[in-house]
Amino acid sequence: MDARAKTGVSIRSAGKRYGPVVALDDVSLDIEPGEFVSLLGPSGSGKTTLLGILGGFVQPSSGSVWVGERDITFAPPHKRNIGIVFQNYALFPHMTVGENVAFPLRARREPKAGWAKKVADALAMAELSGYEGRNIAQLSGGQRQRVALARAMVFEPQLILMDEPLSALDKQLRETMQIELRRLHRKLGATIVYVTHDQREALTMSDRVAVLKNGRLVQIDTPERLYDRPCDAFVASFIGEATLLNVSRAGEDAVRLGDAVLRTAHPLPRGERLLLAVQTEKLVIDGGAAHDANRLSCRVTEVLYQGESLRVFAALADGTSISLRQPGNHDARRRIPSPGEPMTVVLDPQDTIVVPA
Repeated sequence: MDARAKTGVSIRSAGKRYGPVVALDDVSLDIEPGEFVSLLGPSGSGKTTLLGILGGFVQPSSGSVWVGERDITFAPPHKRNIGIVFQNYALFPHMTVGENVAFPLRARREPKAGWAKKVADALAMAELSGYEGRNIAQLSGGQRQRVALARAMVFEPQLILMDEPLSALDKQLRETMQIELRRLHRKLGATIVYVTHDQREALTMSDRVAVLKNGRLVQIDTPERLYDRPCDAFVASFIGEATLLNVSRAGEDAVRLGDAVLRTAHPLPRGERLLLAVQTEKLVIDGGAAHDANRLSCRVTEVLYQGESLRVFAALADGTSISLRQPGNHDARRRIPSPGEPMTVVLDPQDTIVVPA
């Protein structure tokens, strides 16, 4: 097995209890070498506990953790060859940038003669060449984040763990850093496990996203499949801006919503209690061109201007509320009826997603 193949991670039936409280419940997850996997979920879902078990800061009550062919379940953090980027970066303010980045090499007692090149290479990877002598206080939030990343990479770890490293940044910088981290990941080829509660961040950066709820792994999939094919109502409501509507079965490939019958291109789940998960941007105002689309008649109740888009709220004949998001350009704005006026919206069968209630 080559060195790169040894950087895959396998979490096997991991569990963690704090007395009667179950923080993590029988989670199994295989991460491929070089893969970027995000752990996504609300507070208390178990994502930080799982990251702590990977890093060696939390001892599991059950299960095991493997990196390649090595069982690291009870290995101390400094014996795991894992780089970690914390939420607050955890940089040493009394050290220069270069000293901060070199700290893991010192802690591992690597030969000092090789420090300068490794630090320079790590800073170049993070696009901070020439910053070795600067003080941490002189850096912006984005630069500090990149220093923390360089420090995590400097000793060429098998695995990099990131615990909400962008949460302290403002919205614009956070979105810029998401793209930069994604680009750096492609350049490094490192295996990365990333904790976040931000759905858009997880979808933007990840090869796959693992959604957790109440300590259990609910679904792991590519961003596209997670968004387009949620496995249940929780994932559908947590990812994006889905409206969940009660529907009834109307055949093998259709459901009934009020007076309308909606066809779906996907197999219906088992059971009688079904929900239609409608993402706001999948509903489109009827322009007459889509012949095979599902159509819903409604009445506009409110239009909210939100800069790049408009959020349109409407009510079906039975009073059920739906919403759709339209582009904020003037052409789209002209097509939106005023509050109180009727409107027909269309939903493609490919976008007609039905989940168990």
